[in-house]
Amino acid sequence: MTETADPRERLLAEVAALPSLPGVYRYFDAAGNVLYVGKARSLKKRVASYFQKDHGGTRIGTMVGRIARLETTVVRSEAEALLLENNLIKTLNPKFNILFRDDKSYPYLKIAGTRGHDGAIGGVAASAAARFPRVSYYRGAVDRRHRYFGPYPNAWAVKQTIQLVQKVFRLRTCEDTVYAHRSRPCLLYQIQRCTAPCVGFVSAEDYARDVFDAERFLLGDADAVVHDLQAQMMTWAEALEYEKAAELRNRITALSKVLHQQAMDESSLSAADRDVDVLAVKVAGGRACVNLAMVRGGRHLGDRAYFPAHVDDGVAFEADDFDESLSGDVTPADDVAPSRRAPEVQVLEAFVAQHYAGQPVPPLLVTSHAVDEALVAALADAAKTRVRSVHQPREQRRIWLEMAVKGAEIALARLLAEEGSQRERTRALAEALDLAVDDLDALHIECFDISHTAGEATQASCVVYHHHAMQGAEYRRFNIDGITPGDDYAAMRQVLTRRYAKLAEALAAGTATGKHRPPDLVLVDGGRGQVSMAREVFEELGLDLSLIVGVEKGEGRKVGLEELVFADGRPKVYLGHDSAALMLVAQIRDEAHRFAITGMRAKRAKVRTGGSALEDIPGVGPRKRARLLQRFGGVRGVGSASVDDLASVDGISRDLAEEIYRALH
Repeated sequence: MTETADPRERLLAEVAALPSLPGVYRYFDAAGNVLYVGKARSLKKRVASYFQKDHGGTRIGTMVGRIARLETTVVRSEAEALLLENNLIKTLNPKFNILFRDDKSYPYLKIAGTRGHDGAIGGVAASAAARFPRVSYYRGAVDRRHRYFGPYPNAWAVKQTIQLVQKVFRLRTCEDTVYAHRSRPCLLYQIQRCTAPCVGFVSAEDYARDVFDAERFLLGDADAVVHDLQAQMMTWAEALEYEKAAELRNRITALSKVLHQQAMDESSLSAADRDVDVLAVKVAGGRACVNLAMVRGGRHLGDRAYFPAHVDDGVAFEADDFDESLSGDVTPADDVAPSRRAPEVQVLEAFVAQHYAGQPVPPLLVTSHAVDEALVAALADAAKTRVRSVHQPREQRRIWLEMAVKGAEIALARLLAEEGSQRERTRALAEALDLAVDDLDALHIECFDISHTAGEATQASCVVYHHHAMQGAEYRRFNIDGITPGDDYAAMRQVLTRRYAKLAEALAAGTATGKHRPPDLVLVDGGRGQVSMAREVFEELGLDLSLIVGVEKGEGRKVGLEELVFADGRPKVYLGHDSAALMLVAQIRDEAHRFAITGMRAKRAKVRTGGSALEDIPGVGPRKRARLLQRFGGVRGVGSASVDDLASVDGISRDLAEEIYRALH
């Protein structure tokens, strides 16, 4: 069998063999890195267009020149192609796509259900806890046994709502283990934030009514709740139960204040439109911001700003994909000149497709720019629910959109200002130290610090700075062993040797390329002693001594008086307390100190509390261990818990509870 010698010819042969079916394509470079993920109504036509056109020196031409391999996936429809494309974008992180990175999952307000109560602790106590559900903050996968309200844009919004529910409806928030062992009311009862079901101060029927009212309020039916509370108040007043009537009056007053503070005219909202996501986009300075404001039950819960990566490259390729799509079967709605497809639309559609791939979609999306109807239809089809989008809203929705647009403008302006300031700091440091760096964006700095408590639990940290930002994913901690406790110099020798030994070997062999090249600057937190130790390590490894700079405390160890000490014999440098270069050095040094001290404290706490006792139990991973420690307040609490108590923790089976009990006794 003969094989095509030219990789380009082999690639073109693969393109010629593609089917004229809808699907998703992926381009890879010679190193196997994903360059671009795209969708097509006709894979053959779309992919071939990249290799038939002369793209010149554009971004597209640059990318096409790097394509070494392609993969395709055939799907049944354009909607499937759209969803698969954005799932792959989130998974593969291609360089030339607009990418919204996954953030933490959204928080919810949870009211525990009465069936299979998650906090049940066995026997009578379990049934008692189930009859008096608790309200709590929740983040994670939902469970049909319980009621969830949200999602909320941030934890603060959830906690504010919980405080309101406590104030108006007086539902309990305590853990079931606390609830089951109360013999008298807690402080929340004293300040009228709970009705104390733990000690029988409220009947199950009255508490159930409070839960029902709270659920109606969270669903947006506040007027009906106020009406029912007023009716109950009049009933108690007529029965001469003035204290109970006064209590309801206070609840009504608190609820009315909240409704007044919301200042929302819900008369224009139908019941189906009270759950709304408002999306506003702003593009400027090569960056973009999508501001997502959430409205649930007619209440504006707050907003959150998202900043995508690869905006310039992604916009260029999205526009090219759109141009190609117009050369096929064009519907009247699609008959728009490609030049009019604004970057804001491309960014907004990328956000909608990627964000709602793993999040619940509300019935209404209010957007600052019109999005493709096929995209909304695909989301609705995937979610098995009806979804509409409106980009020219009226009345209350218009007010929400104007607020979201203003929020996007402010967030983007803040980001550009911060990035501009950070770029200026990078430039100032490169100039102050006369660093020979061709591309300031790629200036790579690593900083080391040592932390311990009187020699106990010694840890070293390495933090990384490049592209004008701290790169948290590249941070590393090193457990320091085999040294005299408290010997910071020996600790520094060990961490630098472990960090750079393999790099030195690669440099000697001539195989250090790409990400495995040495940093442009190595900062050590310390003066001449630490710098001398770093110089010894670099001399032994054959690395450039000019990379090492020590950050020495100034007179009186005052912030802003730091001096830089060099390993290659240059005299010390004082940059000045208002120097942008010193601000960057201090920022990196402080981050290294923070990262080191948090790791040291965690290690020390683990040693002192015996946290390893749980880690050594088969089947108890980090999540289950965290749940156990949170529920019982520490390893001692877990050790004193019964098998039934342990089995009541989410994720802990009966067999595992017995194993934990045996291991700790």
